[in-house]
Amino acid sequence: MTVTGVEPVLAMRLRSLFLVLAMAAWAPLPGATKYKVMIVDGQNNHAWRETTPLIRRALASCGRFTVDVATSPEKGADLSGFLPKFSDYDVVVSNYNGESWGAAAKAAFEEYVSEGGGFVSVHAADNAFPKWDAYNRMIGIGGWGSRDARWGPKVRFRGGRIVWDASPGRAGHHGQKHAFQVIVREPAHPITAGLPEKWMHAEDELYDSLRGPVENLTVLATAYSDPATGGSGEHEPVLMTIEYGNGRVFHTTLGHDEIAMGCAGFLTTLQRGTEWAASGKVTQGVPSDFPTEDQVRVR
Repeated sequence: MTVTGVEPVLAMRLRSLFLVLAMAAWAPLPGATKYKVMIVDGQNNHAWRETTPLIRRALASCGRFTVDVATSPEKGADLSGFLPKFSDYDVVVSNYNGESWGAAAKAAFEEYVSEGGGFVSVHAADNAFPKWDAYNRMIGIGGWGSRDARWGPKVRFRGGRIVWDASPGRAGHHGQKHAFQVIVREPAHPITAGLPEKWMHAEDELYDSLRGPVENLTVLATAYSDPATGGSGEHEPVLMTIEYGNGRVFHTTLGHDEIAMGCAGFLTTLQRGTEWAASGKVTQGVPSDFPTEDQVRVR
C-alpha cells in the first residue's frame, strides 16, 4: 500500500490499519479446530527448499493447522526406508516431484487417502509418479513424465461447461510465466464460496494439456492459456477436487515459485483447500486483500 499526501505518523497508522483489515478475514476463530498437516518434499524439479517454508508459513499463519515436514532422501539415494506415518495427520500436502517411493510408502499412502485422509497436490506434485496408477487417480490429471493419451483425456472448459478431450498428444506443457486471470466455475463449493468470479493471479506457470483418469473430478476454477504467451488456446483447469475412496483431494496447479506463492489468491485457496481436504468444510473467510478481476495482490 502506498500512502501519499499525509503526515508520516498518519501514514504509518493508515498502513497499520490496512494490514489489520487484511488479516482480519482469516484470523483464527477462538477455539477453532487445528488440523495436523504433513508437507512432503525432498525432491522436485522446482525449488522446494524455498517453497516448502512458504507453504508451511501460509498454513500455520491462518490458525487452522499445525504443520510438520517429511523430507525424503535426495535423488539417487535409497528411498526404501522413507515411510512417513501418514495416518498421524489429517491432511498431506505434496511439494514432491521426484523418484518413486518404495512399495511400503506407496501402499500406506493409498490406504491413508482411500480411508478418509486428506491430500493436497501443489503445482509440480502433479508431475510426479506417472506410473503409479492410484496416484494418477488421486490427482485426476497430471503432466510430463511418460504421460500421454494412454493416461486419459485432457480437461477443457468449452461452451460453458467442462468437457473431456481425448485427442492424442502429450500430457503437460506451459508457456511463458505471466500473470493471468482465474475464473471460478463452481462458486458454491466450500473452497471457492465467496471468492470473486474472476481474479488475477500473480506471475506463474500456467499448466496446460494435463491428462489423467479424471475420475470423480470437479473443476473449481480455470484460466485461459493464451497462445500469445505460448499457451494452448484453451481454458485450463487450475483448481480441482477429486474424491478417492473416502478421501478428499484438493489439486492446485498454481505455485511455481516465491512470486506465485506470494499471491493472496494462491495463499487463500491453498489455506481453504487444505482445510476442506482435512475436514470437508471451510471455516475461513475471504481476506480483504484478495485479488480483484483486474488487480494482482501479493503479500
